[in-house]
Amino acid sequence: MDTLLGSFIACLLAEIGDRSQLLVILLCLRFPEDRGRVLAAAALAALVSTGIGAAGGAVVHAMVPFRGLTLMVALSLLSAGVGSLARPTTPKMPVSPRLGAFAGGFVVLLAAGIGDKTQFLAFALSARADAPVLATVGATLGVIAAAVPAAMLGQRFVTVVPLRAVRIGIGAVLILIGMLFALDALQIL
Repeated sequence: MDTLLGSFIACLLAEIGDRSQLLVILLCLRFPEDRGRVLAAAALAALVSTGIGAAGGAVVHAMVPFRGLTLMVALSLLSAGVGSLARPTTPKMPVSPRLGAFAGGFVVLLAAGIGDKTQFLAFALSARADAPVLATVGATLGVIAAAVPAAMLGQRFVTVVPLRAVRIGIGAVLILIGMLFALDALQIL
């Protein structure tokens, strides 16, 4: 259960103000009548992306000692924290209207999710706990929880939510937690 909750919180925080969340906003602007399909595409893309990461973590679990796995979680949190501090680039969205909200959204969001910080978090948390299903479900729910307000508010999201301040706060929290994991892995605590 710790893996489920940890993956949910870590991925929710990592996604706020991230490129994927901005893509959801852009997709909802392109397909204003299909917000439900955009959210379904975001959920499926998150499930596939984090599922791949968590499956990789399950493979690595038996190969790396527990302290090494804890250090991997620390690095994923530190990476997500530093990534949150950086200003996200404006995503390009080469979606043809003929693909539609679901198929086009799925392709674009999956491409954005491969190699993303949420995939790395799912990988590391799954590896440490040897719980790929819980890591996948938690990470996917975290991504969805970040996508829903973006889809519902659309372009207003970036004016209503002080993204820079939120990203700085989230970055600081993720870095602090990552440092605590690192100190634990190095047996300094």
